Amino acid sequence: MSAGVDLSEFYDTFFDEADELLANMEQLLLGLDLSNPDSDDLNGIFRAAHSIKGGAGTFGCFEELAKTTHLLENLLDLIRHGELALRQDMIDLFLETKDVLTDQVAAYRGSEKPDQQVYERICAQLRQLALEHQQGVAAPAASAPAAAPAAPAASAAPAAASAPAGDLPVHVRVNNIQDKDVEPLSTEMGLMGEILHKEHADGHLSLWLRTNTPASDLEAVCCFIVNADQVTITHEALPGAAAPAQAAPAAQAAPAAPAVAQPAAAPEQPTAAPSQPEPHAEATAPTSADHPDPSHKAKKESGTIRVGVEKVDQIINLVGELVITQAMLMQASQSLDPVLHDRLLSGIEQLERNARDLQESVMSIRMMPMDYVFSRFPRVVRENAHKLGKQIKLVTKGQATELDKSLIERIIDPLTHLVRNSLDHGIETPDVRVAQGKSPEGTLTLSAQQYGGQIIIEVVDDGGGLNRERILKKAISQGFPVSEATPDDELWQLIFAPGFSTAEKVTDISGRGVGMDVVRRNIQNMGGHVQLSSRKGEGTTTRIVLPLTLAILDGMSVKVGEETFILPLSHVTESMQATPEQIHRISETEQMLHVRGEYLPVVALHEVFGVRDAEADLTKAIAVILQAEDQRFALMVDHLIGQHQVVVKNLETNYRKVPGISAATILGDGSVALIVDVFALRRTASMHTMAA
Repeated sequence: MSAGVDLSEFYDTFFDEADELLANMEQLLLGLDLSNPDSDDLNGIFRAAHSIKGGAGTFGCFEELAKTTHLLENLLDLIRHGELALRQDMIDLFLETKDVLTDQVAAYRGSEKPDQQVYERICAQLRQLALEHQQGVAAPAASAPAAAPAAPAASAAPAAASAPAGDLPVHVRVNNIQDKDVEPLSTEMGLMGEILHKEHADGHLSLWLRTNTPASDLEAVCCFIVNADQVTITHEALPGAAAPAQAAPAAQAAPAAPAVAQPAAAPEQPTAAPSQPEPHAEATAPTSADHPDPSHKAKKESGTIRVGVEKVDQIINLVGELVITQAMLMQASQSLDPVLHDRLLSGIEQLERNARDLQESVMSIRMMPMDYVFSRFPRVVRENAHKLGKQIKLVTKGQATELDKSLIERIIDPLTHLVRNSLDHGIETPDVRVAQGKSPEGTLTLSAQQYGGQIIIEVVDDGGGLNRERILKKAISQGFPVSEATPDDELWQLIFAPGFSTAEKVTDISGRGVGMDVVRRNIQNMGGHVQLSSRKGEGTTTRIVLPLTLAILDGMSVKVGEETFILPLSHVTESMQATPEQIHRISETEQMLHVRGEYLPVVALHEVFGVRDAEADLTKAIAVILQAEDQRFALMVDHLIGQHQVVVKNLETNYRKVPGISAATILGDGSVALIVDVFALRRTASMHTMAA
């Protein structure tokens, strides 16, 4: 590649791929069985480190990242080839290294230098582990009989020829290679196995390797330096290995010769022999490397395309404008004669269907599986359970359930806090669990499922459950209006009150200054709500309900005076016209609506926002019953207009934050309608004015 080529435009792609590789590395490390590690997993971890190192080396400006991954991959290579036994402390070190690599990538992404002290410390630890291995290998060798000096690589041919007939070395041939690429490529191949012989002449490089690495991996490594069409990988005997066969008569005259001459028959064995790989060898039939499928690479490359989020957002905005334009046309066409304008009306209806399909397709691009969130918790559970002296098994369900990217990134912190709470305060220690007749190992379950236009995420533990007595005592001491008769469900909600905590001591697991009130507020800011349930001795369940996306909203448009408001349809349970008998005044400003044995606070929307010329008589208005978390209330409006999807526009970006309003949208007639913040109305259910 020409030195004048600017590679900086590829940085973001490399950073994204590195993040994915590191996340996969962590998952594989956490799943390793110390007693019998899976060879595919070990190879996967090695390939992740090697790919990052190769990418970092290609750019030439990510020195710390390249050196750290180089040290890591050397150790991983020893482990995957059985030369170094895997231990728990190694996995801990590799996980810590993964964290350092993640921080290094983040630093480079932000055009900063990685932390030098952390870099030097982790490299020193990796070198120390490698040194311990070298000393352990060298110690037995010292007591062995003196061996002859090692011969040059080229002279290793006869020794290699003494291998079994089916164990032919791998021949890597690179055509039209530049002189400057010979040593880097040879070094890379040396990391993949033992170089038995090397030839370089007239722009061609041939390497014979003893390795268990599949041909596809060898080719991938070569492609860091040269192009794929320059590389040919086969299984061939070393040059000159057949010579002893021709000298067989002479060998009969020399008693010492048969030991060397006997393996001469190896090249005559069927070339299909390598199709019987060693148990450790990756089953990617070596013979397939001789006849690669030309369509394989094309299929592999056409599977995905990496596109910046900002481009997707731009498309979503344009589709939103298209939907608004379509709604305008639909509204304008309602006054047309269907007989005279049949084709026009049919076209507008077709446009509506196409716009909705296009909108749903574009929105699906932003959707990400919940596994993006769930995959980080095996590490959290593993490390915190160790710190707390607990045995905890993590179970995940519904990893394929999808959620909008903007939401999936914002749900990580609240979910992490809930998980830490369950680990610290929910699940008991093994001795306590055994004393209660439970298994010593606790279970923490993370699940996600789609329900209509919402996603339900649950954090469930089988611990001791919430302590009613302690919560009640704390609530009374803080002046909350509760008593012994307060139902559990109402009492549990106090946990979300600001500053409310029953923890006897603050720990570094869950006691991080972030209360459950912050968790609930963050979830509400995403248009969702959180519910809590618990049974003593059986565990606690925290349920989070979120919209699948914040870009589109299924809403009910209502009229108040001359203003139009949008109510999120997910919070609407029913609508009705109240009778005088159902309305009960409890003060000059507060009224309740009696609905099937339940008394609901009444909120008049025209009073909340100061709308003029609205219907003030509650018996003539429409009561829309809204559900916000655990509370229901009646919202009084003048008229119901209808239900439809609306494109959500951020009000703060275009205007300013308005209390009681979450966003805005543009209606079919071009006017702006405000989308009501149901949670803000719930908080003002006992008052009738709000500062504008």
